[in-house]
Amino acid sequence: MIATSPSAKPAATTFESLNPASGAVVGTFPIDGPDEVAAAVGRAREAARWWSALDFAERRRRLAGFRRVVAQRIDELSELVHRENGKPDADAFLETMLALHHVAWAARNARRVLSPRRVRPGMLAANHAAQVVYDPLGVIGVIGPWNYPVYTPMGSIGYALAAGNAVVFKPSEHTPAVGVWLAERFAEAIPEQPLVQVVTGLGATGEALCRSGVDKLAFTGSARTGRRVMAACADNLTPVLLELGGKDAMIVDDDADVEAAAQAAVWGAIQNAGQTCIAVERVYATDAVYDRFTARVVELAGRVRSGDGAQADIGPITMPGQIDVIRSHLDDAFARGARALVGGPEAVHPPYVDPVVLVDVPADALIMRDETFGPALPVVRVRDADEAVRLANDTRYGLASAVFGKRRATDIARRLRAGMTSINAMITFAAVPGLPFGGVGDSGFGRIHGDEGLREFSRTKAITRQRYALPVELLSFERPARMVDLLKKVTRLVHGRG
Repeated sequence: MIATSPSAKPAATTFESLNPASGAVVGTFPIDGPDEVAAAVGRAREAARWWSALDFAERRRRLAGFRRVVAQRIDELSELVHRENGKPDADAFLETMLALHHVAWAARNARRVLSPRRVRPGMLAANHAAQVVYDPLGVIGVIGPWNYPVYTPMGSIGYALAAGNAVVFKPSEHTPAVGVWLAERFAEAIPEQPLVQVVTGLGATGEALCRSGVDKLAFTGSARTGRRVMAACADNLTPVLLELGGKDAMIVDDDADVEAAAQAAVWGAIQNAGQTCIAVERVYATDAVYDRFTARVVELAGRVRSGDGAQADIGPITMPGQIDVIRSHLDDAFARGARALVGGPEAVHPPYVDPVVLVDVPADALIMRDETFGPALPVVRVRDADEAVRLANDTRYGLASAVFGKRRATDIARRLRAGMTSINAMITFAAVPGLPFGGVGDSGFGRIHGDEGLREFSRTKAITRQRYALPVELLSFERPARMVDLLKKVTRLVHGRG
């Protein structure tokens, strides 16, 4: 027995989720450890066997039941997201609506994407039939974020379920009530098996899920935490899907619709108080439009109000520690000569941060290099779109981007090093279920949504079947030597020309 000091406190077994605006307790939740996580994964294994045995139509019908239950109680979920995350009710509703749209697409398209696919066998195996099949992986671990506690994790959960898997979901410690609510609705709509289970806790609970032997782990969060997730999963060679942060750029070209670009920049940078991985965090506007664009951005951003009431456009900063990051980025920018046309140092008044629009920001400022995750928008004047592309790509991130322009817009979009780009609109790719969602570099790898998202949660298997035997079996120790000589001649004839 190990002696302990009388003053030592026992380890906490529960934690509280707090309303970020008021500090009121939203709920108390258990801190699940390795034993609880392992038990959940064990139950999920049995659920996965049952679920994968159903055909696509049966899975689609049951997922439609989940959508129906959520839609009928969407006001309840929106209010819960508002209380636990802080975003306005309207934004919470839009998030949920979008998540349901994706679940519907995944369930409807799973048969088309994941049915066995015939492949041409080619000359060397002409007597065989060949096909690719997509089998469910089994149990998928999902670690979700707090900024979009419905839409983002459902991008993994919904597609994993449509592909025939069960899920163990660890929601953010800042939004566990939303995760529990979603799991309860799955249990209500699909009562036969615990198809979606929730484990709650802090970082150690997430680590336990990584080490639990799930068949794949989907994580959304920061690049720093993503590296830790990847390292923990490496022990069991558990494959990972990482959707990490971004430093997303918008380019406004000479022939852009300035009004539309300004509207999109302000909304894209400030909605959800800037707490969006695909938010606009940098704008590069060409000389031809810079003055008009900046003036309109200042006008629009100056109208946006933070708060918790019905008149507020944005809510509080959900994670208290993020306020220090935002403040440090602003302080660094001001110290380097940046000017605030909207807001300023006084914009940071916890738990809120008011919109800030910056100009004259040097390229090496923190706010131009690191993810700010707050309602701050630096606007940079550039000579032309070519300079804008060069600066936009000068980042270790590569998640989302936007281009406003006409003649060269598509060419500019193709040149941006990012997983997703919208032209003359903001983040519309997130609303198109058929498009893959994900990044490059420090923004992660793997894809949710679309055909790629369904196959991300499937095991690809190659199958061949001999249709008829050849007169001479080449893959045999009994093959005649003359057949090898004949094949050499054929190889030279086919591949040696030109």
